[in-house]
Amino acid sequence: MRFLMMVKATEESEAGAPPRRETIAKMGALMEDMAGAGILLAADGLTPSSQGKRITFSKGKVARITDGPFAETKELVAGFCMVEVDSWDDLMKWNDRFVDAAEDGVVEIRPLFEVADFPADVLPPEEAAREQSIRDDLKKKTAPRGR
Repeated sequence: MRFLMMVKATEESEAGAPPRRETIAKMGALMEDMAGAGILLAADGLTPSSQGKRITFSKGKVARITDGPFAETKELVAGFCMVEVDSWDDLMKWNDRFVDAAEDGVVEIRPLFEVADFPADVLPPEEAAREQSIRDDLKKKTAPRGR
């Protein structure tokens, strides 16, 4: 199962304040351990929303482009980690370490759709196979070196 762990923004992260040195060291060690365990697919912190844009689209066309910052800090994401584990229980063990490293805040965790989650009338078998092949190729490209 693949999961996206999103760390919610805070007033400090939205102001562009860097995390404490200890937090960066703990998070770095955790990401290294996750990569070593072969479960880490991607992870990074995000710049404040003041450096971003929000694109609103409708019917396949861009309707509006809004420059940041965006108002609701508690709804914004400050960083993310994408992992692949066998179960929610496995994920929660890693989450305990994630929470220890981050110290304060909110983490939202959501499973990612897998190809098998879509019925054949939505994603026909030949398209599902092509989609799975793309995902498999990406996984090979992002696999830790030496594995």
